[in-house]
Amino acid sequence: MEDAAFSDEFCRFLRAAVPSVDAAELLLVVQREPDRWWSAADAAATLRPATALAEGDAARYFAVFHAAGLLALAPDRRVQYKPGSEALAAHVGTLEQAYRERPVTLIRVIYALRDSRIQSFADAFKLRRR
Repeated sequence: MEDAAFSDEFCRFLRAAVPSVDAAELLLVVQREPDRWWSAADAAATLRPATALAEGDAARYFAVFHAAGLLALAPDRRVQYKPGSEALAAHVGTLEQAYRERPVTLIRVIYALRDSRIQSFADAFKLRRR
């Protein structure tokens, strides 16, 4: 995997749809079984013991994924991997490849994107000199 795979478009996807490393791992678990309907409890349990993701956090990430167009949502709040476009499916494929081949780089990018949002928020409150 080349650095070019971490394109601006892929980074925008990460910023919008993958708020943390735990969220990335959760999305990849759900993506690996696209025919399965997942509850937040089942998905969180699948990540244990490697990741101590709480059921509430899994449900919150499911909401983010659904809003990004990555999941179908059943009335009972279970979800199924169903990307709304080929571009989204390609981004998830890139995420999976990066997680497998360059996990440290992926983790750094996810944290850097999160930090840039915090910085942008802080910058909004800076007083401008006239």
